[in-house]
Parts: sequence; C-alpha cells; structure tokens
Amino acid sequence: MTSGISRRARVLAAAVGTGVLVPLVAAATPAAAATPAVTCTSAKAGLAAKLKKDITAALATRKGTVAVGLYDRSTNTNCTLRASSAYDSASVVKVTVLATLLWDAKKHNRYLTDRENTLAKAMITKSDNAATSTLWKQLGMTKIKGFLTAAGMTQTKPGANGYWGLTQITVTDEQKLLKLITAKNAVLSDNSRAYILKLMGQVVSSQRWGTPYGVPSGVTVAVKNGWLQRSTNGWRVHSVGAFKGGGHDYVMTVLTHGNSTMNYGIATIQAVAKVIHKDLAAS
Repeated sequence: MTSGISRRARVLAAAVGTGVLVPLVAAATPAAAATPAVTCTSAKAGLAAKLKKDITAALATRKGTVAVGLYDRSTNTNCTLRASSAYDSASVVKVTVLATLLWDAKKHNRYLTDRENTLAKAMITKSDNAATSTLWKQLGMTKIKGFLTAAGMTQTKPGANGYWGLTQITVTDEQKLLKLITAKNAVLSDNSRAYILKLMGQVVSSQRWGTPYGVPSGVTVAVKNGWLQRSTNGWRVHSVGAFKGGGHDYVMTVLTHGNSTMNYGIATIQAVAKVIHKDLAAS
C-alpha cells in the first residue's frame, strides 16, 4: 500500500516537473484574459457592423489599453470598448470642473464672475493647470461630488488632496457628461451648455488633436484633451469631443494608457476617430 502511494506521488511529481500539467492551466488563461471586444448597436442598417469592424481594425496593431465610447443621436448609434475601465483623468476632468462650476452657480441663481470666466476660459482653451487648481479648490469636494451625483456619473472618483488630474474616469461617465452638454436636460441650463461648447470650440490649435481627427468639413467641433505621464502605465492620453453637422449629432470619448510616448497615444486616438467620422459621414 505504501509503495503504491509513493509511486503515485512519484508519477505526479514527475508530471508536474516536466510541465505536463502546465498546459491545462495555460489553456484556461486565454478565455479569462480575452481582449474585450468593441460592441456597437445602431438604428441604421449595417452601421453597427461597419463601426465594430473598423474600430477593431484601427486598434489591431496598437499597444496600450484603449477605451472607446461613441453615441450618435441621429442614428441612435452606440459603440463601446472597456466602457467601465478606470483611467487617470489628466486634463479631460477640466470639463467636469467647468460643468460643476456652472451647475453650482445655477443653484445659487447667479452668473459666473469675471474672475471665474477668466479662469474657466484658460482652463478649457489652453488647458491651464493653475486655473484648474484654483477652481477645484474653490468648489471643494462636496460640490464636485454633488455635481457627479446630479449627472449620474457614479463611476467617477475625484482625485484626493487637490490632485484633480488623478480623478478616476470611465468612458461611460465621460459619455454621460458629453450627452448632458449637447442636449437639453435638468442638470445644466441651456446657457451653461452653450458656454461649455463655446470654450471647447475655442481650444488652441496645438491642442485640437485626438477625436476631431478626420472630421468632415462643415461639422462643428468641441474638444478637450488630456495627457499625463506616470511611472506606471506610461502615458495617459485622452480625448473627448462633441460633433454636429452632416446629418449627425455625436459625442466621442477615447481614453488610453500604457503609451510609450504622448504622440503614440495621440496616433491611437486619431486612428479610432478617423474611422468613426468616416463611417458616420457615409451613413
């Protein structure tokens, strides 16, 4: 009996030692770690399949981790990839800061002061960090969280200790914000929405990369980008945009990290944006 047990033990040990059991473990891994797929739906025949194919192809050779959101009101089209994955916000959070400022002013039935207007314009059009820090501190965590709750942005976690650029954002919540900015709602007044879109439409030319890439002529563009390098996950490079014209009214979010350089991240975003603009224009 003893020798039988020891023999089985020896066989098992030999099997483990030679890696016979390892393939069983390895075989299970691809399914668990499968790359998330782009999902699209649309009221327009054939459009969802075309977008899914083209966005997937645009990302096929790109390194890094990419999250995508697209919503077009005109064709009731939605596309998502890693919609709930969290990313360090970098400067795209500045749109949330401005929306919070306007939401809070509306609650108190007041206009923005000249100082607030100056800070807001610098924050959005030039991505001014000092202006953002001033407004972030002025608002405070209670008001910022209050706006996020009102906007239904439940996946967004504000950065602690004044580090607004480390706010955790997701495609789902950024798309919610863009939808609020681009259509009538109870959270932001029409004047507030127009003001945000106006500033996002006046971003300096050197920062107008990303989601506007490949936009058809005659389509209005509102954009805010963000970029940040950290010791883990390399460069975070993000772009959110709102577009209207050519029979379409759409918002787009592309979040990326794990980029070797800022320019690499920009190229990834622009590869996605280009096919989205093209496919919508052709539909």
